[in-house]
Amino acid sequence: MHQIIVSPTEKGLLVFNLFSDGPFFNAYPIMLTKNDPNLIASYLEDYSNISGGFCDAVYFPETETDIRSILTSSAGKKIPITLTGAGTGVTGGRVPFGGSVLSLEKMDKIEEIKALPTGEGIAVVQPGVILQDFLQKIDEQGLFYPPDPTEKTSFLGGNVATSASGARSFKFGTARDYVSGLRVMLSNGEMVDIERGDVTAGKGRTIGLPLVSGGIIDVQLPGYDMPDVKNAAGYYARDGMDAVDLFIGQEGTLGVITRISLRLLRRLHGLLDCYAFFRRQEDALTFVRKARALSRGNPDLLTGSANAISLEFFDLNALQLLRERHKNIPKDAASALYFEQEISKENESDVMDAWAGLITECGGSLDDTWFAQTAKDRDELMAVRHDLPDMVNEYIKRHKQTKIGTDIAVGLDNIEEMIGYYSRLLTEADLRYIIFGHIGDSHLHVNILPKDSAEHSKGKKLYELFVKKAVSLGGTVSAEHGIGKLKHPYLEVMYGRGGVEEMAHLKKTLDPACILGLDNIFPKEMLG
Repeated sequence: MHQIIVSPTEKGLLVFNLFSDGPFFNAYPIMLTKNDPNLIASYLEDYSNISGGFCDAVYFPETETDIRSILTSSAGKKIPITLTGAGTGVTGGRVPFGGSVLSLEKMDKIEEIKALPTGEGIAVVQPGVILQDFLQKIDEQGLFYPPDPTEKTSFLGGNVATSASGARSFKFGTARDYVSGLRVMLSNGEMVDIERGDVTAGKGRTIGLPLVSGGIIDVQLPGYDMPDVKNAAGYYARDGMDAVDLFIGQEGTLGVITRISLRLLRRLHGLLDCYAFFRRQEDALTFVRKARALSRGNPDLLTGSANAISLEFFDLNALQLLRERHKNIPKDAASALYFEQEISKENESDVMDAWAGLITECGGSLDDTWFAQTAKDRDELMAVRHDLPDMVNEYIKRHKQTKIGTDIAVGLDNIEEMIGYYSRLLTEADLRYIIFGHIGDSHLHVNILPKDSAEHSKGKKLYELFVKKAVSLGGTVSAEHGIGKLKHPYLEVMYGRGGVEEMAHLKKTLDPACILGLDNIFPKEMLG
C-alpha cells in the first residue's frame, strides 16, 4: 500500500511518502512543498508576462524517487503538473493554470565533468544546474559548452526542454547538437535512459522506446516535414531520427528530464568581440552576406582571416532604445552588427586587419567600430547586447502588456525580404518596434512594443501575417524559444491541423494520463 501525506512547516509543507510494511506504515520525507500564495507567486510567471497563473502547490523534488511519487499520485488523480526551471522563458510555458508545479531547482548537481584525450569533454548534470555555474566549472577544466543561450541564469534542463541556443548557434548549433544522452521519467513513473545512437526511428517513423523496467513503448512520430532552418517548434520528427531527439524541445509535455549527458568542446583560446556601426542598413546587410560567406562551413576557428562564431544584428529602433543606457552609440548609426571570433596571440593581428578591411569595404567607419580585446572590454560590449531584451521586458511590464516577440527564422537567402516585410507593415501600422538578433542564422526577433490594449491587438494581427510570410518562405515560427502557451495558432499555420493532432497523439502515448505541461505546444482540448 502507498499514499502521500503532508505536514505543515514554517516554510511550507513537508511531503511524506507512506509505504506499508505488513501491518505498519513507514513514512519517508521526500520533499518540501509550498502552497502559501506569497511563497509561490514567483512560480506563476515568466518573461512572457502572461497573467492569471495559479496552482495548488509547488513541489521541490531532490531525487527521482521524489519525482516518481508526485507523478504517479498526480496521474492517478488526473492532477495537472507544470514543470518549471528558472523562469527565463518567454512563451508562458512554465505558467500553470491549475494543478501543481514541479520545480527542479533542487536537482542541481553536476555529477561529472571529464576531459577527453581529443581535447573535447563530457558532462553529466541534473536539470536544475544553472547555466552560468556550469560554464564556470567547465571553463576551469579547459572545456566549452557552445550553444550559449543569452539567459545565463537559465537551467540546463530548460535549455534541453526548448533546444535553446544563442548567438553562437551561427557556428556551433543548438543545445540539441550537444545532448548525448538523457534520463527521462514518464508520468506513469516509468524511466527512459538512452544514449545517442542506442535507438533510432524505423520504417514509418516508429520508435520502440526502451524502458529501464524492461518494457518497450511503441511511439509513432508525426509525419510532417520540418523546415530546413534552426527550429524549436513542436516535436522533433525526421526519418531515422535518434530517440534522444524526441525529448529535446518537448517543453515539459512528454516527461521529466532527470539527467543530461552533454558533449563539450575544447575551451576557446581567446575571443575578439566587435560592434560595427553603419549609417545605412543596406551596408550592414552587405556586411552580413560577406561575413557569412567567409565564416559558414569554415571549421578552422584559428584562421588568420575573418571567421565569425556569432553574427548579430540591431536595427535603428534597437539602437535608439539602447541609447537610453549607452550614450556612446554613434548618433548617426542606422544599424549595427556584433560578432565574435576565436583568436590566439598568433592570429590576433591578422584577424583584426581582416575584419577592419571588411567593415571599410562595406561602407562602415573604423572610427565608429568597437573592438574588445580584454575581458573587461568584452564584458562592456556584452552588456550592450544583453541589455536589449531586458529593456524590452521592462517596457512590457511597465505598460502591463503581454510580450509580442517573434522567434521566426527563414532560409539564409530570405532574411532581407523578411526584414523589409517586417519594417513596412510595422511602419504602416504606426507601432513601436525593434528588430535584433541572430542574423547569422537568418533568425531575427521582432519585438513589438504596444503601449495599450488596442496597439497590442494590432500587433497580434501583424504577428499572424509575419508567421504566414515566414512559412511561405520555408521558415519556422520558433527557432529557439519553443511554442509554450502563446503560439498555438502559429504552430498550426506551420504544420496544419493534422500535424498538431499527430503531436497530441504522440503525447498521449507517453503521457496517457495527460497531466504534463498542459497547454504547452498545443491546446489541452486536443487531448480529449
